[in-house]
Amino acid sequence: GLHLRPAGNLCKMAGEFSSHITFKTKSGEANAKSVLSILGACVKKNDEIELICDGVDEKEALEAISEAIENGFEEQ
Repeated sequence: GLHLRPAGNLCKMAGEFSSHITFKTKSGEANAKSVLSILGACVKKNDEIELICDGVDEKEALEAISEAIENGFEEQ
């Protein structure tokens, strides 16, 4: 799930891109550049999310963030 450490990692990574980055869950939409928004989404392990990137570097952002999420931000 996206507890504080991975939420912080996601926020930091999203902040490296100029694109607007959000994700959708079954309970709503969250701003990937806001730790509070990410935590408020209450994403649990095995929840499905839809990552949405919109802007000049959207392709790079989508690829990098998707890979990081799939790898669990390298956490065990």
